[in-house]
Amino acid sequence: MTLALAALNASAQTPTLQPGDYIAAVVNQDVVAASEVIQRTEQLRQKARQQGEVMPETAGLRKQALEALIEDRVLVTYARENGARIDEAELDRVVANVAAQNKLTLEQLRERLKADGTDYKSFRENLRDQMMTERVREREVQGRIKVSDAEIDAWLDKKRAALEQGGQINLAQVLVSVPEGAADGVVAEKRARAEEALARIKGGEDFAKVAREISEDGNKARGGEIGLRPADRLPDIFVAAVKGLKSGEVASQPLRSGAGFHVLKVVERRGAAAMTQSLQTHARHILLRSSPQLSAEVAARRLAEYKRQIESGQASFEQLARAYSEDGSAEGGGDLGWMGAGGFVPEFEEAMNALSLGGISGPVVSRFGIHLIQVLERRTVEVEPKQLREQARNALREQKYDEAYQDWVKDLRAKAFVEVREWLD
Repeated sequence: MTLALAALNASAQTPTLQPGDYIAAVVNQDVVAASEVIQRTEQLRQKARQQGEVMPETAGLRKQALEALIEDRVLVTYARENGARIDEAELDRVVANVAAQNKLTLEQLRERLKADGTDYKSFRENLRDQMMTERVREREVQGRIKVSDAEIDAWLDKKRAALEQGGQINLAQVLVSVPEGAADGVVAEKRARAEEALARIKGGEDFAKVAREISEDGNKARGGEIGLRPADRLPDIFVAAVKGLKSGEVASQPLRSGAGFHVLKVVERRGAAAMTQSLQTHARHILLRSSPQLSAEVAARRLAEYKRQIESGQASFEQLARAYSEDGSAEGGGDLGWMGAGGFVPEFEEAMNALSLGGISGPVVSRFGIHLIQVLERRTVEVEPKQLREQARNALREQKYDEAYQDWVKDLRAKAFVEVREWLD
């Protein structure tokens, strides 16, 4: 049975060669075993099948697997030499968290590892390696990213121009959902329901009242109000549907989307002056880290189950975050505090911004792992010029992160001692 060990990166292990095994490559002071290459090759094959991709030939897959394992070793050997030490107490907490994730006691975890042929001491060291590697990665990559004042000026000018054109919009909606693949009769019935809601609003009824009675989205308790957001963070079809409408006006026809029929109202519009104001969000999350033992798909299913437990009242978000989240915020129930635009990685922020107050996201993938996010509060605050430039700097640094990371890995690979044995030839 494969353990769902969320913090373990098996590829960072220093393997013990078994009888009949071979050394596929030597990387600095580590080796890559042929058995690892076979295992990683099969993982790549399964992933290609799941994603419906054209299956590469075995030799090509093996080459990909070996290169990935060499890169892993390059990173972990560098982290061992240059990373901050992980003390035993911190490592103990991570091991306990892995056991809790798998609904095991520490003794049961030891037994399960033994049954799977994994030495407990090696398991702990693998966890330590991954933690050091992640911390070194953030430190080294962030240190490589440079943002000039000229780039900040250009970014701010571009944002001002975009706000002048599209601005920020606070929309409210009445959503009448349509099931996927619904019959024509069902679609016609749903359209009629949306048109009836629009007629009531045009007849003088309060939009919020109609939304609370009819709407089928997570914002209905707030009268359908989505909240003030930059136009480029709203669906394009929404922005197009309310183009030309002033604050307080309602779109003349229901809008059809993949979700159903929307009756849209412009609650408020703001232009470039909105740059001096920032919408801050108070959120919390549960983070699971994927690994060869816990695929992103399995982690996502586990987070979906946590969401179900929270929404059914079986457990609180705070309890599950404390028990299972693999993040420094776990002790505080996953609380991330107040954060403005650019404070989180884009994929996290985009999902967070789409949530209503109290709303819980589905599983969200970022470079840190897979998240379950809940929005607790929102507020608008005045932004000082210095803060505005810092927001721009953060956004630009995030844009440059992937390229800086790849450059760093290439540099480490070029400086590393790598000897590929003839086993793969």
